[in-house]
Amino acid sequence: MTEPIRVGVVGFGLAGRIFHTAVIQATPGLELAAVVQRSGDDAKKEYPEARQARSIEELLADPGIRLVVIATPSYSHYELAKQCLREQRNVVIDKPFTLKSEEAAELIRTARDRKLLLTAYQNRRWDGHFRTLRSVIKGGELGRLVSFESHFDRFRPAPRRDVWRESGGPGGGTLFDLGPHLIDEALTLFGAPDTITASVRVERERAAVDDAWDILLEYEHPYRFTAALRATLTACAPGPRYVVHGTKGSFTKWGFDPQEDQLKAGMRPDAPGFGEEPESAWGELKLCSESGPAIRRVKTERGDYRGFYENVRDVLLGKAELAVKPEQAWRTTRLIELARESSGQGRRLKVDFSAQP
Repeated sequence: MTEPIRVGVVGFGLAGRIFHTAVIQATPGLELAAVVQRSGDDAKKEYPEARQARSIEELLADPGIRLVVIATPSYSHYELAKQCLREQRNVVIDKPFTLKSEEAAELIRTARDRKLLLTAYQNRRWDGHFRTLRSVIKGGELGRLVSFESHFDRFRPAPRRDVWRESGGPGGGTLFDLGPHLIDEALTLFGAPDTITASVRVERERAAVDDAWDILLEYEHPYRFTAALRATLTACAPGPRYVVHGTKGSFTKWGFDPQEDQLKAGMRPDAPGFGEEPESAWGELKLCSESGPAIRRVKTERGDYRGFYENVRDVLLGKAELAVKPEQAWRTTRLIELARESSGQGRRLKVDFSAQP
């Protein structure tokens, strides 16, 4: 019987506590061996079987830990990941992968040289509504796609200046927070765009970081196609999560995948009903023809963030190809940089991925 892969998680804030430790513990073949929490004993109380470390050096002193998950504030991702790679550990980095594409490229080259796994936690690929969207597009009923919209709208009108993400420091703001999700989804679905146009802005009074953005990705060949991505913290009435139009019909999906709220409520990923949406939340497929429109609801596939860690496990066991490749994370990071450039210059920019490592 194969011994479980021992995993260490660095950070026990929202990302480490909700999106990583709980999912890792529920993934067969992985063992949550250690958690780095610099102060407090929450990790030890929640996971008494795992060792609590006070520093990454203490975690890395355990040679049996093969995989390290970086779930700390964004500005620390690059340095911590670099330290782990140098200690010959496989690494998962929570989004954003890094703050600069040059940093991402350096980490990728280091992982290649050392023959280590390096990936980004793009867990939203395992959202039920994203899996459903991919199935609808792949099914071909929409015809040739002409446009796509993806919204991640929230309503949080009062800035939280005491939280690192909104304090004004490096790595804060909604573009770094939500941009990696929406951009990765677009790249996964449609590949590299030809151009990008963006507006990155502050909409709330007294906000110290960007809290709203719009990104338009344009594809020129073989037919023109646009992907409009949007996030804001001032949407009392959020827009649809997805809208995709084709020459034969449209698919619209409202609402968010339930997994995040379920995890926050303490529900385990292996519990009955986890990741499942009620019929009232299913998306709508509308197909048009000469005989008139035909409308039907499309059942949302079950979401399961364990799919990410199951893939990482299988790659480490030599049984699978990595689903979220670090080069894809580099592309997402590069598009975030280009979005800021486009917004600052007020113009459309060509997308060039030729510097991809």
